[in-house]
Formats: sequence, structure tokens, C-alpha cells
Amino acid sequence: MQSARRDMSHDRKNRRRASAKARQRSSFHSGVPRVILLIESARASGRNLLTGIAAYTRHHGPWAFYWEPAGLDQARPSLKTLDAHGIILRDVDAVEEVLGLDIPAVVVGHSRHEIPGLVNVVTDSDKIGTMAAEHVLERGFRHFAYCGYTDTPWSQKRGEVFSRRVAEAGFQTGFYVSPEALTRVSWRQELLSMAHWLQSLPTPLALMACNDDRGQHVIEACKVAGIRVPVQVAVIGADNDELVCELSDPRLSSVAINFERAGYESAARLDQLMHGQRRTGGTIVVPATHIVTRQSTDMLAIEHLGVAKALRFIRDHAKQPVHVSNVAKAAGMSRRALEKRFRESLHRSVLGEIRRVRIAHICRMLVETNQPVSQIALDLGFSGPEHIARYFRKDVKMTPLRYRRAQGRR
Repeated sequence: MQSARRDMSHDRKNRRRASAKARQRSSFHSGVPRVILLIESARASGRNLLTGIAAYTRHHGPWAFYWEPAGLDQARPSLKTLDAHGIILRDVDAVEEVLGLDIPAVVVGHSRHEIPGLVNVVTDSDKIGTMAAEHVLERGFRHFAYCGYTDTPWSQKRGEVFSRRVAEAGFQTGFYVSPEALTRVSWRQELLSMAHWLQSLPTPLALMACNDDRGQHVIEACKVAGIRVPVQVAVIGADNDELVCELSDPRLSSVAINFERAGYESAARLDQLMHGQRRTGGTIVVPATHIVTRQSTDMLAIEHLGVAKALRFIRDHAKQPVHVSNVAKAAGMSRRALEKRFRESLHRSVLGEIRRVRIAHICRMLVETNQPVSQIALDLGFSGPEHIARYFRKDVKMTPLRYRRAQGRR
């Protein structure tokens, strides 16, 4: 009898719990989701993440936000009183506090490795390192270096990929190593150490910095060392934080990364979790889209004058359909001699370079503008959208519209 009563009591408790959960779900669906945002707005990456989140809620919201740009430390006193349904934040050391909230969470990485059990947002370091390497390789450099942050996984990954791609082309990469942990080194000491390292490297040198901040550091260290950028050292960063890049002197080239799309996808994933999808970890990869070329890599490390002239002509006429004969005339060489020297210097044909530069320009226009494909075709001298689509698909393996959507343009 007592056993039966215990069973009945247990059943009643289970029913009450189920009923309470049902009421919570009903309340959630009838109300507005409350979401904590611990994302800074001082940097372009943070602002773009927030823009992507806002874009998602315009279509799928509304959401109510508690936004603290200063991060977890500032928000800590209020966290448990907010009664939030979800949280999106930059990664923090005190992960246990976030897990202790027992709400769906998306963590925008990267000061360390991914956090198990949470949705992690990470940049595509493989593509970033590869794109940076190919950008400087195509300019004819034969000496390479990488400057990142010590003991930072994403920085190490970008450097490894950059070095691997350079090695595939037959060259080696020198790595900068901080003399001590950055917390114990003054900025002046770091600058002098970096300048001394740069002076030890052969020139002309192509250097990848792990991000735009580090790229600006390298450019300042070059000034201390008496090294001219880009004539002696060409520098490329990553993230394409326009303020940092434009404040650099000379202006810094950078790998553009689509943080706005990452914000949109982060909000979409959080929405799924808040609506009852099983809470498991996962990864959202922030795509690298294209290279934004500025003064810091605006040079050609080509010893042969004719080949250098040919490359410059091809780049200057990326918006126009040019023929190999036009390039040979601009280089002051016969077509046969130019093809021979071109392959010796760059390991590709003149026609291949024309196509590569034209395709890169189309990609930039698709990502950076909202112009319809028909207008881009007209601006670049194609007879129509069908012609540019065939030209583009042959190299990129997708249509211009599909490429635009894949890069996050909506």
C-alpha cells in the first residue's frame, strides 16, 4: 500500500513538473524572448556581429535585449536577476558562470580553444591564412614572415596555415616570438623587440600579421627599424577593421571577414535553442570573403622589369577585357618572351593572370556592393549577365548570385 502511495505521489510530482514546464513554454511563446548580449561595440567585428543579430531579429523577432558592451565583469551583478532566455557573448575565462545560468549560450571565440557543450563562433583561420599567403605570393615575393600573439590558438592556426601555403610554393616563413609574456612587457619594449627582429629578415619581405592590430604594430616597428612599407616589407592583416586599417600609415591591407553573417547565424542558432532544440555544442564558422588591398601591399616584388610592367597593366585594367597582346605591348616585349618570363617568375600564364585578376575584381564587387549582376557585367565589359556567369562559373564553380549569397549578402 505504501509503495502504491509513493508511486502515486511520484506520478503527481511528475505531472506537476510537466505542467510547470508546459506553462513556461506557453509563457515563452506568448512573450518576447529576453537575450543577454555581452559584445563590445568599440571594434568593427563587434559592431558587425551586433548588426547581424539585429538583422535576424528584424525578421524573426522581436527580442528584448540586455546589452552590456563592457562584457561579463560589468554585467555580473545583474546576470541572475535578468531572467533571460539566452545569451550571446565574447569568450571569457569564467565560463562556469555562463554555464551556471543554465540558459542557451553562444560564445564568440577566440582567446582560447572552443568550449565544449556550447555553440562556438570561430573564424575560418584556414581560409584566412591561405588567402593572405596567396595575396603576397601572387606579387612575386620570395621571403615571408608571420607576426602573431603567443599562446593564442587562433593566431597560431593562422600562422601555421600561412606558413604551409608558403611552403607549398617552395619558400620558408620566419615567425616572431615575443621575448616574454605580453603582460610583463611594455609596449616600447615590444616595439623595439619587433623592430630588431624585422631588421634580421631578408627583403623584399611579405609579412602576415594575425589581425589588423598586430599589422599596425608591425608597421610602427618598421618605422622604428627604418624599414619602408611596402617597398621593403609588405604587410597584410586580417579582420578588415576599417578604422585600424585606415589609421595605419601606410594604410593596411587586410583579409575581410564576414562578422555580420556570423551574428545573423548566432542569433538563428540561439533562437533554435530557446525554442527547445536539444542543447548541444556546435560551431559557427565566420567566413573570410576577400582581400581588401591598400597601400601596405601595393607593390610587386618582381625582378624582371617587363613582367612587373605586365602585372601592373593587368591590375590597372581589371575592369576591362584585355588580351595577352595588349599586355605584351604594355610590357615592351614580344608575346612569346613575355609568356616565358611570366612563367619563370610566377609559375602561371599571362592569360591565367588576366582571368585571376578579373575574377577577384568580380568577387569584390559581389561582396562589397549591392549592384545587380547585370550592372556588374556592364561595368566590366561583358556582353550580359549570361556571359559573366559563364566566365565566373568556370573558375569559381558557382554562379555570381550563389557566390554573393554564400558570402552573406542578402
